[in-house]
Amino acid sequence: MISRRAWLQSAIITAGGVATARVLVAQGQQTTPTGIVDTSNLFPMDQSAARSVRLPNKPAAAPAITVDERDALEHQIRCQCGCTLDVYTCRTTDFSCQVSPAMHRDIMALVRGGYTAPEILDAFVNVYGERALMAPPRTGFNLLGYVVPGIAIGIGAIVLAVVIRRWRGPGPVAGTGIESPIATADATPDELRRLETAVRDDS
Repeated sequence: MISRRAWLQSAIITAGGVATARVLVAQGQQTTPTGIVDTSNLFPMDQSAARSVRLPNKPAAAPAITVDERDALEHQIRCQCGCTLDVYTCRTTDFSCQVSPAMHRDIMALVRGGYTAPEILDAFVNVYGERALMAPPRTGFNLLGYVVPGIAIGIGAIVLAVVIRRWRGPGPVAGTGIESPIATADATPDELRRLETAVRDDS
């Protein structure tokens, strides 16, 4: 069985590695083999990845969503430059990207054309496929991606509770209030009660 200290050290190292990776991703500091710093998060930036997502304006077109709703919509659409960011975050943090501004212009045009948020999402999926979405739709096989993590967390919590309980060792002997040592001596509850009484009287 792994010791408590070893487990804590492993947890700290893992947490530190995740935190460092997140900082690097947020800052976009990925270095290519040639030593050039790439502004994308995980993959080489593809400035030609933008495709036209345009639809004819609806009759008597007027914006069907507000500016805040449009920004929320852009958080649901993935920038296609090779990063892992949504359109809104990429265009407001990575000013070297030419893809997210192009996608933003398409969204603006669709909003002016009277299209709703679901219709705009569908338009981007029709052009880019499901990779245009930050999160896959909760249908079919994609449901596993939403269900499995919750099950894994639940199982992990149960395992962790069992491990912690074993680390603590046995609880008090029933009716005595005395913590039972890991290696329990051969003693009856009556003998343990007499020992407790003797300890009290001696103190």
